[in-house]
This record gives sequence, structure tokens and C-alpha cells, in this order.
Amino acid sequence: MESATPIAVNRPQSDVSGWVGLVGVLGLVAWVLICRNWPMLADMFNLPGPRAVMDGPYAALLGVASAGLPMALWSVLVEKVHRRASTGIDWDKPRAVSAILDVSITKLAGLWATWAVIGFVYCLARWYWSGQYLFAMEVLGAAIVPMFVLSIPYVIWLDRVLVEPRDGAWHLGAMLIGREAFDPAEVWKHARAWTVKGFFTAFMISILPQAFGEIVRFDFASTGMNPVALGAIAISCMFLLDVQIGTVGYIMTVKPLDAQIRSANPYLAGWLSALLCYPPFVMMGTGGLLSYEVNTRDWYYWFADYPMLLWLWAALLVVLTGFYAWATIIFGLRFSNLTYRGVLTNGPYRFTRHPAYLSKNLFWWAAHLPFLVTSNSLTDVVRNTSFLALTNAIYFWRAKTEEAHLLSEDTKYREYHAWMTENGPITAPLSKLGKFARGRRMVLQPAE
Repeated sequence: MESATPIAVNRPQSDVSGWVGLVGVLGLVAWVLICRNWPMLADMFNLPGPRAVMDGPYAALLGVASAGLPMALWSVLVEKVHRRASTGIDWDKPRAVSAILDVSITKLAGLWATWAVIGFVYCLARWYWSGQYLFAMEVLGAAIVPMFVLSIPYVIWLDRVLVEPRDGAWHLGAMLIGREAFDPAEVWKHARAWTVKGFFTAFMISILPQAFGEIVRFDFASTGMNPVALGAIAISCMFLLDVQIGTVGYIMTVKPLDAQIRSANPYLAGWLSALLCYPPFVMMGTGGLLSYEVNTRDWYYWFADYPMLLWLWAALLVVLTGFYAWATIIFGLRFSNLTYRGVLTNGPYRFTRHPAYLSKNLFWWAAHLPFLVTSNSLTDVVRNTSFLALTNAIYFWRAKTEEAHLLSEDTKYREYHAWMTENGPITAPLSKLGKFARGRRMVLQPAE
């Protein structure tokens, strides 16, 4: 497939501009500042309520709105994404409600059945009812009634202007009602997309409070000129941006913003490689099958006697985390695992096709230094380094399955893939190295 794709002279234009994520970051930063300074603001404007910083889980949830609303407004008012043909909407030819009402009823049946199945799975899966997931279940439980009520006018309004209103939800509804012919392929496509939303939305909401509360409560003056403390809080800020903007992406998968899920990864390998990286299936980290932190200490323990190295290493980790957060921010409203929602070619995707995976895996090596152990055990060294290398291999596998999905979906992505192979500042040298290694292997092991 790669060889058949002509290499574009210039890097293909991204489907998402860099401004979308930027305005989301500015909105989030403004909300964090309000939460940190709430006691002063409450006194200034004589507002009722306690005089304390707003560091709770619902303040974190409002952070998602503070980022998402500016991104949505920018996308519609400035970039006018609602007018793109890729939305599947023709605003200039609305139908009468009577003309689409039967379609909308069938679609609502499919949509509500989907939500019921997701809710049933939440009830069955015990991990959703302990620890950090309790907050996610509380939020989603409170949201279901408003979602149910608002879905009725939303679906009818949108069906009036959709070029083809019979989407995956409609095909599922048609299958359940049994009055009209349906396409099983569309039903499976719909099921895959909502499985992604159901699984990852709960996960993202569950991790919102920790990073948000840490940043809102943190006393930045306490770090002084300590490179370890400064590096740690800078890294936490980057993770806050990643989590908040990422959560916006999972929630706002709507066609009027051209942010709909066009397809979810159809390959089993893609799902396996992704799910291995998230609870409850995660294999990495403390206690996991591929735990690479046994008898280790973090980077600052080993470099404690070298102040300059502490500063340099802290800067390296902040840069890697910043690159990782940038890879999420640049998605704007479209961040999501296992889905195709358009093609990104700008931001960190100018340098490599997988900036988040590259920076994350390099961060783990630099932060944990698995080849240095406190037990002086060669066995621990071998295990730790081998398991982190296997973790890297899982992410490489995951990246390849994502590429296979996108290569099958979009000509623009095929052009971008080919362009990056030849021109990407990081991707091109690695591709040439891979070709050289494969060529050497063929020379050393000639075909019989």
C-alpha cells in the first residue's frame, strides 16, 4: 500500500488547526487560575459560600467544559467546521420533521439500546465500583437522564440536515425493531465506536480529579530552585493538559463539530495492544506482569550528588512530557484512542507519526532508569530492562495497528504516511534504519 501511494511534494494539510487546542488550553488555564484564587475572588465580589480553593472533583469536571466550550466556539465561529462536507450535513436543505420522524425514532431506539448495554457492562464490571472509577460512575449516572431527554430534540434536529441520516445507530435500531432491512456491517461499526466511548470516557473522567486537584492546591513558591520539585510540578501541569483536553475529545464526538467517530479500529490486534495499556487490563506498572520498577529508585536518587545533572535531567523529562501533552492538545476536539476522526499532520505530527508513544516510552526509560537497581542484582537489571523493552514493543505494535487502520480509511493519511517516511525529521531516519536492517538481514539470510 505504501509503495502505491505517490509521495506528496508538501506535507498534507491537517484536518485540525493548531488554534483549536490552543484556545482550549487558554480556557483551561483561566479556570485553574479562578479555582486557585477563589478565596480572593469570593471576598472581592462578596460571593456566598466557603473561602477555599476549588480543588474538588466537580471543579475538575468543569475544567473539561472550560476547555471544550472555547474549542467548540472557535471551531464553529472561526473555522466554520460545521460547513465541511466531511460532517455529512447539508445545512441549506433541511427536511420537514414529518419526513424524517420515522428515521429518528428508529435511530433513538438504537442509541438508547447502546446506552443500556454500556450501563449494563458498567454494572457487571466490578472495577467500576471502587477507587477512582466511583467518581466516573457518579458523573455518568447523573448524566443519563439529561442525555436521554436531550437526545430526542438533538437527533430530530440533526436528522433534518444530515445527507444520510441512516447511520450505525439507525441500523442497530432497525435490527432491534425488525421492520426494515439493516446492514450488519454498520451495526458492528456502531458497536465498535461506542465501545471506545464507553470504555475510555469512564477512564478519562476517573483520572480527572487527581491531576487537577494537585495543580490547584500546589504552592509554587515552595519549590524554590529545586530542580526535582520544579520538574515534578511542570510534569504534573503537562499531564493536567493531556487529561483535560483528552476528555473533551471523548465527550464531543458530534457531527456538527466535524468531530464524529468516522470508524473505530476494526483489527483485533489494535484492540488488544491498546487495552493492554489501560486498567483493568494494564500489564505495566507496579505489580503488573511487565513491571519494570522492581528494586529501582527514580532518577533523582541516582543523580542526587550531581546538581547540574539534576537540572538537565529534569529539563529532559519536562520536554518529553510537554511533547506528549502537545500530541494530545493538537487533536483539539478529536482526541480518542482506536478511532479515525480525520488526519493530523501538524504540531508534533510534523516530526513523527507517533509523538505521544515515542515521548512516553522515552520518558519511562529516563525517569525510572530500570538498569539501575538498589538490590545490586543482575537478575533485577535483566528483568526490568527486558520488561520495559517489552512495554516499548507493545506500543510499537499498537502504533502499527493504528497505521493499518488509518491507511485503509483515508487517502490523505496514505499521503501523509508516505511523506513522513521520506521527510519526517524523526520518522525518516528511523525508516531508513529499518530498511537498512531489513536489507542486511536479507543479505545474511539469502532466500533459498
